[in-house]
Amino acid sequence: MSHPLLPGFNPDPSVVRVGTDYYLVTSSFEYLPGLPVHHSTDLRTWRQIGHVATRPGQVQLDRVPTPGGVWAPTLRYRHGVFHLIVTVFLGGRGCVVFTATDPAGPWSDGVTIPAVDGIDPDLEWDEDGTAIVTFARHPDPIQQVRVDLSTGEALEVPRAIWPGSGLYSPEGPHLYHRGEWWYLVVAEGGTDRGHAVTVARAPRPEGPFESCPANPVLTASGTGSPVQNLGHADLVETDEGTALVCLGVRPVGLAQSFSPLGRETFLGTVDWVDGWPRPRLADLPPSMEEADYDFTEASAFSDPVWIAVRRPATEFARTVSGGLLISSAGSTGLDGTHPAFLGRRQRHLTATVGAVFDVSAGAGGLAVRNAEDNSIALEARTSAGGVEITARAVVAGFDRSWHATLPAGEVELTVTMTPPPADFSAGAVGGDRIRLTARSADTEVTLTELDGRHWCFETAKAFTGRVIGPFASEGHVIVRRLHYSGHG
Repeated sequence: MSHPLLPGFNPDPSVVRVGTDYYLVTSSFEYLPGLPVHHSTDLRTWRQIGHVATRPGQVQLDRVPTPGGVWAPTLRYRHGVFHLIVTVFLGGRGCVVFTATDPAGPWSDGVTIPAVDGIDPDLEWDEDGTAIVTFARHPDPIQQVRVDLSTGEALEVPRAIWPGSGLYSPEGPHLYHRGEWWYLVVAEGGTDRGHAVTVARAPRPEGPFESCPANPVLTASGTGSPVQNLGHADLVETDEGTALVCLGVRPVGLAQSFSPLGRETFLGTVDWVDGWPRPRLADLPPSMEEADYDFTEASAFSDPVWIAVRRPATEFARTVSGGLLISSAGSTGLDGTHPAFLGRRQRHLTATVGAVFDVSAGAGGLAVRNAEDNSIALEARTSAGGVEITARAVVAGFDRSWHATLPAGEVELTVTMTPPPADFSAGAVGGDRIRLTARSADTEVTLTELDGRHWCFETAKAFTGRVIGPFASEGHVIVRRLHYSGHG
């Protein structure tokens, strides 16, 4: 079985090789910092080295609704400079190109390209050095325009270049010059179970393009593959030949209906047959992770895994002597657009996240977030009777709570995710199991166990995946430490 190259919410991957180094960036939607940058020397083992969007003004997410935000980047390198072109959709900056000489950052403030009025922009250069932006305009044919990257000015009127192979909604284009041909790799079929990789080629970057006779060249549609929704591929040349990265999901259970982690990044290898690419997924082993965050150390908060919703986490969180202080000031709550929530991606199908809190000066706890109206929370607050614990599940406006009281003092809140069985036993057609527990002193209680189908890619309105971490809902809370354990 192929396992993800980058597990967890990491869709729309784009990759570039510079010497012996590979760099990869994925979509980040409403989260900041945005556009995570990963580095590898073997295309298999990756380490996050930073983000492209570290300043709010670069992407302007403040009023962007879910599922808008930072969609589908393309990362390229030319003449000593890294270029990242992306669309900040549904109210952000539109199409923007950022530059840097070091992919770890800092990146420029960005230049907008108003003529690109669609999504999923790609960047390539023609033989005389003019920049070509190829993009999608759902559900129209793939579009293209030459631009001046220094000003963002279009050098021509955008034009349609390929309607796709005949599947629904061509998107995610990437243009490559290889030998005598210009190849156009796109995604079609929608970003759900019909997703597919298709290819066309032409003697010139603007076409006319002919469709590959074997289209779609990669898809899981209609199969029982444990990896579904394959699409949005980007090619890269290695010492061994051509490889690709693409997105996919890993649905769980007998019916393979629900994907807890959202769209992840997968690796493929590419053979060339009669001048056409023939990709297949690479067989990668499952990943494991044990991570301890001691928030009394500033380095735990500065780890690039941490993200926040539409604003920098430094606006509501800071390291103090006792741990990480999270303040609810300026927060709109977990149901709002600007929660005081610091999260990291759930990266494994089996995972446990536990954190220890001091709630003597407020209320807060541990949350699982897909969107404003799809979340799970374990909230603690101090009362005369001890520590009041509320487990809350929100699904598209439906809201239910469970309550317990623990002895006074620090409290440990834990969320455990376990995949369902894959046979005909009870619960096999649902989602994963999510168990919410709390412990204080020598007392432990399980507040509830939920069917995780409601917090999956297929049911939440977001294009993201689960993000898990601490939050404050009233006053301020202190997070002493957090542990993440996952496999699969």
